[in-house]
Amino acid sequence: MKSIITSLYHTVGGRRAAMVALLIGASAGAVHAGDMFSDSRKGWLEIAENCKPALHETIYRPVAVVTPVRDEQSFQNWRYREAGSPDSLIYSRSFKDVESVTVDFGRHMTGFFSFNTRILERCQDAPVRIRFTFGELPAEINTPYDPWPGTLSRAWMQEEVMNITNIGETIEIPRRMACRYVKIELLGASNDFDFALDDMSFRAVSSAKGEIEMPVATASDRMRKIHDVSVETLRECMQTVFEDGPKRDRRLWSGDLYLQSLANRYTFRNFDLTKRCLYLFAGLSTDDGEVISNIFEYPEPHPQIGSLCLSYSLLWNSTLLEYLRDTDDYETARNLWPVAVRQVEKALACVDSEYMFNPNLKPEGWFFFDWRDGLDVNTAMQAAIIFGIHQTAELAEMLGKSDEVRSWLPVAKKMKEASRKRLYDGKTGLFVSGGDRQVSILSQTWMIKAGVLDKKEARKAINAALANEGTVMPGTPYAMHYLVDAMILADMPAEARDLLETYWGGMVDKGADTFWESYDPDDDFISAYSFHPLNSACHAWSCTPVYFIHKYPEIFI
Repeated sequence: MKSIITSLYHTVGGRRAAMVALLIGASAGAVHAGDMFSDSRKGWLEIAENCKPALHETIYRPVAVVTPVRDEQSFQNWRYREAGSPDSLIYSRSFKDVESVTVDFGRHMTGFFSFNTRILERCQDAPVRIRFTFGELPAEINTPYDPWPGTLSRAWMQEEVMNITNIGETIEIPRRMACRYVKIELLGASNDFDFALDDMSFRAVSSAKGEIEMPVATASDRMRKIHDVSVETLRECMQTVFEDGPKRDRRLWSGDLYLQSLANRYTFRNFDLTKRCLYLFAGLSTDDGEVISNIFEYPEPHPQIGSLCLSYSLLWNSTLLEYLRDTDDYETARNLWPVAVRQVEKALACVDSEYMFNPNLKPEGWFFFDWRDGLDVNTAMQAAIIFGIHQTAELAEMLGKSDEVRSWLPVAKKMKEASRKRLYDGKTGLFVSGGDRQVSILSQTWMIKAGVLDKKEARKAINAALANEGTVMPGTPYAMHYLVDAMILADMPAEARDLLETYWGGMVDKGADTFWESYDPDDDFISAYSFHPLNSACHAWSCTPVYFIHKYPEIFI
């Protein structure tokens, strides 16, 4: 089926023909020979580099030696029991007698682990081999890794084997870690001398600085804890870019960036970091201008080639809009405006002549809204395009460029009408998705964000979806953020507060120091990677309770 762009291109006369030049602009890929932003990329990347922040360091030391306890009542069946202090159980004893020990630093940290060793008897006549295993959660260290069941590389697991040839030197493990717990195991040592570990420390790094207070002093202890864990989640993910997870993937994702930028507004207000990330995405976009979903920083900034996610590239536009609202930096917004236009053009190329999103019109790339298995995303993607059009039109209005996008809002209106006609069940009040007419929470939430339903209809859709036994529920805090947002838009403040307090508070109840990548209250072992220790226990898209609490204190405090 033809896209809306192709259809309009072949329509002669009337307003539809008048829309062609504006709607297509330079949108059809065939129009672009070579690199459409070739004249700008170098400058954009230089600006990004100039915005690179310094990292602030904090030194932490272990607060306790802990012993693992298998407990089916604990999260993922493991917890730690305090056994004593490092001074009495490690530093003063032969490590040959200790053999294996786990220390607890008492908090989540991102950075670099170091330790000292010292001779107790005679002199070192051979290397010492020690394995260090770092974990964000107890189960991460105590679940066997082999045979490897995960769908991602085993090398993501945070374990390092070191051969120590010079006892007495301070050694810092080069690999950056994200952890609370460190397990230390002796793998090999000569019988002809004895040694001890002598001090351990962790050099935590973040570009975030300062403490963030609750907006209202009378907040409940539970909401205060959710707030503080949210702040620490964001802090740990603020490195020289807004990382998605400091353990894994350790890169910049455009969808995570949008949520981090919202939280940053009410916390650390490091808008230069947002600016850096926006320019990196622009400078590293594809030759035909599409924002790639994620970026690596080292050895130099580069994108994950071929990782195109339309739902995420549209959120880059939303991040630029929010950045302009936060900073009044019109120079940056004008510089990057052509990139924002291009994302909408790419999205409109996926809309067919019936004003419906058609994934077959975009054979490359993917469409992400949640990790939940079996989720049909077609309806959510229809809504995301409508939302992206509206967001970019708001940006155009702020920049005085509304004439450049005059055709977009009529298309969005037609897409809303098509959504109600083809996807909306008026009897149940629910949007369905795909050939099997799947009902999911995310279909409802994104249609609410797109403005397809009024408040009364929005409340009905959310309540009906939650009451429907077959509804596909979210499996990540990323998806839950949009449900909370939709509840606020639907004028459901009590339900929004209850959801935030129950869902993110549930992670706090289960021991979260920072909020997790995946969480299902009914399934402690949910994982998109077939192995729960691979999950990130500090993940950027989980940090938004602090955004809701500060933006809507009348609801959440």
